Amino acid sequence: MTNLDDTPVAKLDEFVLARLAEDEERVRDGELPLLDEAERRGRLRIMYADDRDGLILAGGPVEAMEDRHPVPFAEKAEFLRREISGAHDDASVKLIASVYEAHPDWQDGWRP
Repeated sequence: MTNLDDTPVAKLDEFVLARLAEDEERVRDGELPLLDEAERRGRLRIMYADDRDGLILAGGPVEAMEDRHPVPFAEKAEFLRREISGAHDDASVKLIASVYEAHPDWQDGWRP
């Protein structure tokens, strides 16, 4: 019988959730979270939907709208956790995981 916690999807989810927790610690310590650093570098963007009802994850550099409002890290982390534990879109989770590819637990199979 297969332990579902050992599936590649579960390991990827676990990796991303652990890295988000580390980013939350960085925020508490007054440091920039790696997720925000990745946004600054244009690797991905987490932004409010046009109707401001929810958030959207986009890959690659995304041109900011003039009236774009930055999403607070706590809101981003909550959104990403819901996305991972809910529908688990493999491409989205791999995009998020790629932010943390310098971590020793990173696996090459997780590339977006």
